[in-house]
Amino acid sequence: VQLVESGGGMVQPGGSLRLSCAASAFTFSNYAMTWVLQAPGKGPEWVSSINAVGRITSYADSVKGRFTISRDDAKNTLYLQMSRLKPEDTALYYCTRGWGMGPRWGQGTQVTVSS
Repeated sequence: VQLVESGGGMVQPGGSLRLSCAASAFTFSNYAMTWVLQAPGKGPEWVSSINAVGRITSYADSVKGRFTISRDDAKNTLYLQMSRLKPEDTALYYCTRGWGMGPRWGQGTQVTVSS
């Protein structure tokens, strides 16, 4: 399994970012995928999952209505569109294979929300 996250950065509160997760070394379209965050000094926290055909999604209450998970199986890529960002969204975000929490395969991408 190879997963490479990108798209993080520093943004002001209320701003937007789109994270990407490029997958390889497995048949991406066969698997549900998940985004997880890890804030400084805290354990990993589930953000959102999408099923294998992309028709079922689920979100943590903290991001519901602000984040949108999607996937492009032709590009073997998972996305997380983040809007109305808050300082408490600051964390390392990573993608993992499967529905729900899972191991961090890549280096993740840092999102910092600060004025």
